[in-house]
Amino acid sequence: MVDATAPGCDSMDVYHCDTWVSRMDQHTVEVVEAANRTLAPLAVRSVPTVGGAQLVHLAVTTPRSQQFGPLARNHERQLRAALGGKPIDAPVVHAHVGLPGGWAALQNARPGARVFVTEHATYLDRVLAEPEARALYDELLHRVDGFFAVGDPIRNVLAAEFPHHADKIQQIPNPISFDTRRAAPVTALQRWLFLGGLIPRKGVAWLIEAFAQCHAKDPQLKLTMVGEGELRAQLTERVAELGLSDSVEFLGAVPPAQALTLMREHDLLVHPSRYETFGMTVVEAVAAGMPVLVTRCGGPEETLAGIEEDAGELIDVEENAESISEGYWRLRERFERGLDLRHAQEVLAGRYGYEAVAEAHYRLWFPASAQGRSEGTECAGALD
Repeated sequence: MVDATAPGCDSMDVYHCDTWVSRMDQHTVEVVEAANRTLAPLAVRSVPTVGGAQLVHLAVTTPRSQQFGPLARNHERQLRAALGGKPIDAPVVHAHVGLPGGWAALQNARPGARVFVTEHATYLDRVLAEPEARALYDELLHRVDGFFAVGDPIRNVLAAEFPHHADKIQQIPNPISFDTRRAAPVTALQRWLFLGGLIPRKGVAWLIEAFAQCHAKDPQLKLTMVGEGELRAQLTERVAELGLSDSVEFLGAVPPAQALTLMREHDLLVHPSRYETFGMTVVEAVAAGMPVLVTRCGGPEETLAGIEEDAGELIDVEENAESISEGYWRLRERFERGLDLRHAQEVLAGRYGYEAVAEAHYRLWFPASAQGRSEGTECAGALD
């Protein structure tokens, strides 16, 4: 979001509060936090980042298995320590993820600052299941000036949990860049790409089985798996059992720029997730000129509404490999007759492009300016 919105602000400071987890007893926690109060202000350094903004990295030392309520208060304290006890010096403060980022930003904003929060956490149900975290979230919704969900799945959960705040929860999606196009259009759906965590929720075990089924019919198929997670060893072993080690490559985690390059080097994004709040990877793939084979798991059917067949193929969430492999062959048959990726890109750019999403934020951040370009448009973000 910084790359999209920073150019329209006079200045923007980004605080990235990175949770550093360690086994610590209560005495160690107290000693570490005391040291942080002294040392953190001396260690704070800003560096240039995207869009002309300034970025500050903050390490938030965290006891292992800390619940979300205490974690939010921990981020609040350690951000305050890094700021030397002073509030964030900006008239607009925007945080990502209600807990811990939103709470830390709210508690450290200067008096009179306008505070906004964007929620996109896929683990929101676990946050709200904890009584202390739920109480903090309720207070957060009450006190902030604006609250945004990236899509209907998140907004619906929050509106159901906090009906007294439902009118306050607006929807603004994540911004996606449509500037860089692939060198040549996709001509065959042979190079599959998966981007995401190698965890059960992403449906990766079924993806491997589905790829094996399709590879048996077309041995030219290749699959690149990008990401890390608890299932990597199991998936690697299964690929070897299937005799597909020469056709399936595990790259591990890669930087965002490399991920976007990979999208422009592959033919098809396969995204069989069980649940997504938005489906940013799906939109990025279409922006890169790549067809998609994705599940109706919350976010994707919303982001691709009206252009499903132009962009690729949507399949139901099923606990089997056949739903994925059959979806692939349907898409491959239609692909030979032609999709309309250009139309899909135009529609998605109007919904999720940098300009559209930035203007939506400016109108709310700086209501005194019709164009969101008034004097004094400084902004700070506490990003989790």
